[in-house]
Amino acid sequence: MQIVLASQSPRRRELLDRVGFLFEVIPSDKDEIITKTIPSEVVCELSCQKAMDVYEKLAKQRASDRFDKAVNQRGTGTFDRSLHIRKEDYLVIGADTVVAFEGEILGKPKSEPEAYDMLKKLAGKNHEVYTGVTFVYNEDVVKSHTFFECTKVTFYPMTDKEINDYIKTGDPMDKAGAYGIQGPCGIYIKKIEGDYNNVVGLPIARVYQELKKLGLYESSRK
Repeated sequence: MQIVLASQSPRRRELLDRVGFLFEVIPSDKDEIITKTIPSEVVCELSCQKAMDVYEKLAKQRASDRFDKAVNQRGTGTFDRSLHIRKEDYLVIGADTVVAFEGEILGKPKSEPEAYDMLKKLAGKNHEVYTGVTFVYNEDVVKSHTFFECTKVTFYPMTDKEINDYIKTGDPMDKAGAYGIQGPCGIYIKKIEGDYNNVVGLPIARVYQELKKLGLYESSRK
């Protein structure tokens, strides 16, 4: 089974690679459509959209490759493509992470002022980090499996200067909640309750356990 990560996040790639998974990276470019408001439901919805988008692209590409190959072999383009399409043994992993503070979802900041506002809210307080994960795979028919993980994070207080100095590093700008626990902001993390890797972007231990439960883990390992 071919493993595909539907994310361009270097942190998710690193986590999968670190524990020994063989995989390829094909990011989803699908526009996010959010119909939920509860953080756990939002990340599950978005992770499913990403995984399904990449799975469908792979299926279409493989079907097109088969069609072109059959045309070349027969020397004609007059046959029913649908007869030659079958489902592929792909396991696509989609993931989405958000920070939730007092019920408000904090995504990636679009500007430095927005990053400042997010960090000002989080400083000295508790918040939750949710990551939704979806597997889309094939066992005669296309199946999907979605779950989420939640980790509680507590920040130390931060002065305005500390917030601005951190923003100047550029680290907050591509991260949900405007911070990365594994980077310069780590000195402001007082404690966490739950999976550290979930805050990084992928609850890798839970991913492994869910793959094992589905009977998919053996083909996913190096």
